[in-house]
Amino acid sequence: MHDRFPRTTLRRSGRCWVIVAVAGSVIAAAGAFLITHALLARSPGLPAGALVIPANIGTAAPTPAAPPAAAPLAASVPTRIEIPSLGVSAPMMTLGLGDNGAVQVPPLENHNLAGWYQGSVTPGERGTSVILGHVDSYTGESVFFGLKTLRAGNRVEVVRADGSTAVFAVDGAQKVVKSTFPAQTIYANTTYPSLRLITCGGPFDKADGQYLDNIVVYAHLIA
Repeated sequence: MHDRFPRTTLRRSGRCWVIVAVAGSVIAAAGAFLITHALLARSPGLPAGALVIPANIGTAAPTPAAPPAAAPLAASVPTRIEIPSLGVSAPMMTLGLGDNGAVQVPPLENHNLAGWYQGSVTPGERGTSVILGHVDSYTGESVFFGLKTLRAGNRVEVVRADGSTAVFAVDGAQKVVKSTFPAQTIYANTTYPSLRLITCGGPFDKADGQYLDNIVVYAHLIA
């Protein structure tokens, strides 16, 4: 469990804004827990698809409708993410920390690629696993473009290196303002196996070339 997140700062990384929250404690062997999300608009104009956030997505963190009962899985690195309701079937890369101390993000030029942050637990382990994906880039829609349309009960399947698949049920989605990102709430380890999927959306700041909000989908392990 993270004790505190003393500060959140913005750093510029190439053409992306990166949000960095520094944990006040250590998660397992991950060291200081740094988080990032970032992602660009695909053009200097306003991509309407990413700008509109459904009215049912609020600012409160969703919770499971019933206490999660699935037993945690042993650690195994994720290799692929499948979201059947969105038609998403994407390979995954492992994300570490960059030289600037911020979590890396998948390359913008590869639209069908998501990334697991190795400072979080692997998907299916007890605790909170974090997967990042772009909403779009200058050349089109990306892997998590449809993330905001997920509803409670939708499934997210994460294929793991040991051949197993961690199956999660969506609890709901949350919109958060990047400048006041509630890191402690979103990234704190849960007592059950949980998942956070993160991308960008909402208003777009042309001057800074960034979306001002994040979309966060919460899910828990069911199989």
